Amino acid sequence: MSLTKLIWQTSGSNTKTNDVCDKILSVIDNSIQEQNNKKEKRKYLGASSLGDPCSRKIQYRYMGVEPDAKNQFSSKVLRIFEFGHVIEDMAHGWLYNAGFDLKSSDKNGKQYGFSIADDKIKGHIDGVICGGSVDMEYPALWECKSANDKSFNEFVRKGVSEVNPIYAAQIALYQAYMDLSNPALFTVVNKNTCDIYFELVPFNKMLAQQVSDKAVDILKAVEHNEILPRIAVNSDYFACKRCEFRKKCWELGNESITI
Repeated sequence: MSLTKLIWQTSGSNTKTNDVCDKILSVIDNSIQEQNNKKEKRKYLGASSLGDPCSRKIQYRYMGVEPDAKNQFSSKVLRIFEFGHVIEDMAHGWLYNAGFDLKSSDKNGKQYGFSIADDKIKGHIDGVICGGSVDMEYPALWECKSANDKSFNEFVRKGVSEVNPIYAAQIALYQAYMDLSNPALFTVVNKNTCDIYFELVPFNKMLAQQVSDKAVDILKAVEHNEILPRIAVNSDYFACKRCEFRKKCWELGNESITI
């Protein structure tokens, strides 16, 4: 059989091949959504979300309010989240193999973290750097993120506090409740280029207190059957456009939410 004929036969099956490939992707996407729906929802306020400027959104999540269907995470976004966890594991290995005493779990394999307010406020850290060959203050909180090229360059130019206040609040809470007041090592891996950005983040005691107070206010609001104010005066506000509770918050009103 000539090469020309073989190529002709292969190209003639492209329609069927594309159809099969589309079905494979569809099956995978459906599986990802099913697995995500099976995950137990958090029943506590997580340190990773308390820096969000909208207290009502955090309250909805804590109460277990179902997101608007059209604003739920797509399978693609869920894959991106999972990819971020893989990158974090890789970064952990890079630091550990370079001689840093980086610990992420105790002797029983339980991830390090904190829990306060009768387990209603919790946080789980990426790790603690207890020592290493580089002259810096130990022990230090280690917090790792991944980002696309655009976001990565923003971190490089401006730093975490300006680029992502949610991450900054998360770091401050971890430092406060894990008694890690030395500067934290914030790490970002560029998903496009695999460049790495490191930043030493000083402990911001005031920020930690502000976020802690916000958490207490949310718990009190739920306890007293109150819905906290919206972050904006109309639903066209940029943060509201992306919110998973936009319809429930703006169109259905508070009567749609059961506390």
